[in-house]
Amino acid sequence: MLYSYKECKQRYHTDYAMRKDILSGNLIKISRGVYSDAGKEQDLSVIGKTYPYAVFTMNSAFYYHGLTDTIPKKYYLITDKDSTKIQDPRIVQYFDNSDSLGLGTEQKEVSGSCIRIFSRERMLVELVRYKNKLPFDYYKEIIGNYRKILYDLDIEAVEEYAEKLPKTRLVMETLQMEVF
Repeated sequence: MLYSYKECKQRYHTDYAMRKDILSGNLIKISRGVYSDAGKEQDLSVIGKTYPYAVFTMNSAFYYHGLTDTIPKKYYLITDKDSTKIQDPRIVQYFDNSDSLGLGTEQKEVSGSCIRIFSRERMLVELVRYKNKLPFDYYKEIIGNYRKILYDLDIEAVEEYAEKLPKTRLVMETLQMEVF
């Protein structure tokens, strides 16, 4: 199981006790501020624990929601615009206003890891907002998969997210033309 430094501090009470357990091999330091008592952990779990305020988005979210079968080569995260740059080469970082960062965020279990991820409804809006930055075939694949699950989506939530995020008019017109 993964633990943050704060959780280890509650468990061991002192840094000395924690270091002692690390030296004995009962606790393993995975990365800065992330520890494990189980040994090897999945990258997804470690990234979710290392960046608890980041939200999985774009290619990662499309894949984890089953909207594409293209496995992303990197993890796509979005953080507050005032956050520091993530230096991990496995991560592509986007920045967003803190007001809109919480819109459509949910906890989802992926491959045994619990992560923060944007909902399918929010990702539909993000897909349209970033349409010009995505490869055409990739965009069409995802739009086609959204059409298949259209009746499972919360359309009111999609409209709410579109109104609260930039490019409202463009998003609403594109949704009407290509999805609904």
